[in-house]
Amino acid sequence: MTRVVAAFDFDGTLTRRDTLAPFLFRSRGSGLVAKATVRNAAALATAAAGRGSRDEAKARLLRDIYRNAPAAAVAAAGERYATHVLATVMRNDTLARLEWHRSEGHELVLITASLATYARPIADRLGIGTAYATTLEIDGESLTGELAGANMRGPEKVRALEAHLAGEDAIVWAYGDSAGDRELLAAADRAILVKGITLPPVPEV
Repeated sequence: MTRVVAAFDFDGTLTRRDTLAPFLFRSRGSGLVAKATVRNAAALATAAAGRGSRDEAKARLLRDIYRNAPAAAVAAAGERYATHVLATVMRNDTLARLEWHRSEGHELVLITASLATYARPIADRLGIGTAYATTLEIDGESLTGELAGANMRGPEKVRALEAHLAGEDAIVWAYGDSAGDRELLAAADRAILVKGITLPPVPEV
């Protein structure tokens, strides 16, 4: 039987909006996040204008926000935030696609630049077997502020998909909504750009 894998981005694909910024405030407080944003404003603005590295700007901001943060408290915030996201900002049309893939017996994979702190609990609750996400490094009971691995965006999404396939032949469906998903969509057999459209509940095959 042919292996079929359905790989989903998260923000803007399974959700209606960005989820990272609200989590930063929920997990670390508005004052701390606001100060970190001001300190990193130049790098963030340059990256947003396409003149700098989005990955580096994000890493710098996260380093500033999460350095020495208590790991258990941030993890608990991630679990609470997962509940909030699932109840408020999910896209019903893309969730219908996910359920169709599940009913067909396809493997479900989440590949997202969102933080694993809440992305993995969400994947678990959605019954998605594997989740690749941007992960914060832990040292003992605290976060270091560094990333454990790369920001899961662009080419990193393809590397995650290749690791999941482990060299086996498969038909790959990929769902994404932004430039950060371009490489993942290009690597798929059936690529679905979901930004700005309403997906029919039953895919054309």
